[in-house]
Amino acid sequence: MIYLEKRTLPELALRAAAEFGQKQAFDFYGDQGLYNPISYGEFGRRTRQFARLLQDMGVQPGGRVMLFSENRPGWVIAYFGIALAGAVSVPVLTDFIPEHIKTISEHAEVSLIFATERTLHKISEAGIDSAIPVVRLDKITGDTITVLQNGSEQVQSLSEAGEFPSVKEEDLASILYTSGTTGSSKGVMLSHRNIVFDAQATRSIIKVFPRDRFLSIIPLAHTYECTIGMVVALLNGACTTYMDKPPSPAILVPAMQTLRPTFMLTVPLIIEKIYRSRIKPTLEAHILYKFPLTRRLAIRSAGRKLLATFGGAIRFFGIGGAALAPDVETFLKKAKFPYAIGYGLTETAPLLAGSAPFKTALRSTGPALAGVSLRLADQDGKIIAGTGAEKYSSKNREGEIQAKGLNVMMGYYKDEERTKEAFTPDGWFRTGDLGSFDRKRRLSIKGRSKAMILGPSGENIYPEEIEGILNASEFVEDSLVYPGDKGELVALIVLSEKAQTMIAALGDMISDLKNTVNKRLAAFSRINRIEVQDEPFEKTATKKIKRFLYPKKDGKDTEKS
Repeated sequence: MIYLEKRTLPELALRAAAEFGQKQAFDFYGDQGLYNPISYGEFGRRTRQFARLLQDMGVQPGGRVMLFSENRPGWVIAYFGIALAGAVSVPVLTDFIPEHIKTISEHAEVSLIFATERTLHKISEAGIDSAIPVVRLDKITGDTITVLQNGSEQVQSLSEAGEFPSVKEEDLASILYTSGTTGSSKGVMLSHRNIVFDAQATRSIIKVFPRDRFLSIIPLAHTYECTIGMVVALLNGACTTYMDKPPSPAILVPAMQTLRPTFMLTVPLIIEKIYRSRIKPTLEAHILYKFPLTRRLAIRSAGRKLLATFGGAIRFFGIGGAALAPDVETFLKKAKFPYAIGYGLTETAPLLAGSAPFKTALRSTGPALAGVSLRLADQDGKIIAGTGAEKYSSKNREGEIQAKGLNVMMGYYKDEERTKEAFTPDGWFRTGDLGSFDRKRRLSIKGRSKAMILGPSGENIYPEEIEGILNASEFVEDSLVYPGDKGELVALIVLSEKAQTMIAALGDMISDLKNTVNKRLAAFSRINRIEVQDEPFEKTATKKIKRFLYPKKDGKDTEKS
């Protein structure tokens, strides 16, 4: 890991470029195999060029610049170029719909956008002011780049000459929006110190070396991949491969065989699907699995095959964002697969706790990250476990997880009220999640007190937003959105009086409702099916649905995609 005099992104980028020079930093993988390799020295040069470009385009220190692109080396260069220019990056998931893009653009007051062919149409449909320059990350030729502005396309020269502003650790580095819906979006403000500290602190879990190869499959606009993938790799001189197509199983498996990555970050759904569709059926049919005395051998054999599926060289398979299914984790542990568990939030840049491969405890995320303090508070705010708790407080008591550390966000952009609500009077961040500690101070997550759902690629899905759209229909009295057994989104609705008078046409009505709602949602937030709830939802005294009671077994499945 390179030494940094100060925890800032420009310091990291330029030091890494100087330290690792001609070593490869990134490449692309596609139908033709590996291509477009970029060295650390070239990464440093391009970062300076992008910073100068921003200055030439009129972006001031502190100005906000949207990053609206799929994963690619240019995304990384733009991210650090923005930081070197003293500006603030606004990474946006490519699945956001035009309405979301417009909301974020206006709220953040972006002065420039980095985009590609795949995202241009959404920028156009969003109706963003054409005077805002759009820089094409997929149109870099030599020392020139294409820029769209005021309806015309021009080729801009790139130069690394110039002076760049001094950046402090406490300066705002990035704003990450939890959604793009008007009135619901929260822009999480992360400082340079937040991001770099969190990346440095991962060394307490795993040491990364220049010989490591990262394979990136989670969107870089997600802080999980951005910090633990991108920033950690650069800090340690590792090489990262980006896919030029969405990482479907048909594309991902052959890629892993070719690349033989040593380091991957994933969400539970990926490994759960592989286990249940490929590993479990074969394992349970294995002759050695049928007998208790030889079952361990069958599981170990299946583990070796799983490792081979990922290329055979994986030494860190990170799983985060949501709870891993108990049966899948049990298999991975018995199979001695090098999986690692982590827990965190966008607001904490993101990692708070984690375990290294072969040091995991079933159903636990592991101890707090080095330099991070965790505690649990009961409903009355009393500290019942962790930092500040009584020495002899009982173990395994459940409470809200609260955190303090240099990785905790600066607050929510332009939202003092919600920022205040997110912290306790003594300055601890309230995660809204419930957890407990064991005797070794390993954290276990008992449930999300917040209703967020994790999407298939790590996207944050907020069911209340989808419910708000559903409830706006004249046919819906009330609704609740939850993840189905296969990770699909299911909407449970109570029909309005008008809908109940049209029961003969219920099927068509539900189908139209689903289509109408999905048009207003990002791809990862779209409803797979709608079920009808016969009775009104049970609610609390404050009229909130008691989510833990649903879904019940008697819901009527009326529409599937």
